[in-house]
Amino acid sequence: MVRFSSGRYSRTMHYLNQSTRCQQFEGSITSACRVTKGNVLMKILSCAFVLLLLTGTSLAGGLPEAPSSVIAATPAIEVAAPVSSSRVSPTLRAESNVVDKKFLALAIVSTGSTFSDSYTTLFARENWLAGRKGVCNAEVQSAYLYGTHPTVGRAYAVASVKSVGSVAASYYLRRHHSKLWSVPLLANSMISLEGTTQNMIMCN
Repeated sequence: MVRFSSGRYSRTMHYLNQSTRCQQFEGSITSACRVTKGNVLMKILSCAFVLLLLTGTSLAGGLPEAPSSVIAATPAIEVAAPVSSSRVSPTLRAESNVVDKKFLALAIVSTGSTFSDSYTTLFARENWLAGRKGVCNAEVQSAYLYGTHPTVGRAYAVASVKSVGSVAASYYLRRHHSKLWSVPLLANSMISLEGTTQNMIMCN
């Protein structure tokens, strides 16, 4: 009876010791797990706090300045626009459109034929001074311009006036967009060429 009781008692104590150890072990594991979880949470919170701090700092440093502050801080500087050399004033452009190649060609023909008429008109004066007979020795057709016996100065003065007058009239008409701008130049050219031809036939 005593042996049985002592054996039973020893087994009972053994079980109690094991259960106590198991409880202590479980308690240590639980506390260790709690400590580990607490450390992880602390690390996560620390990282999150650092990230928030860095994010706030970067946003604060990267924000653009207000337009009013930029305008107030920037001095007012007026930059003169460069003048383009290709710009042409309306007056010069209008004159370039009026005096083109066609206008210049007609003006040259008109002026040349007028001076040619005055030059050949002087043949009558030369015949008169030489006393030639049977040829023209006096101006008949345009005596009101050149005179009966035209002088060199008067002949070329008439040519100059006729040339300048026809060119000015054509220029005025063309500048005012008239379709008849070439009439003065053409008329002067035709009359002068006719006079030149007649002088060459009759007075040369």
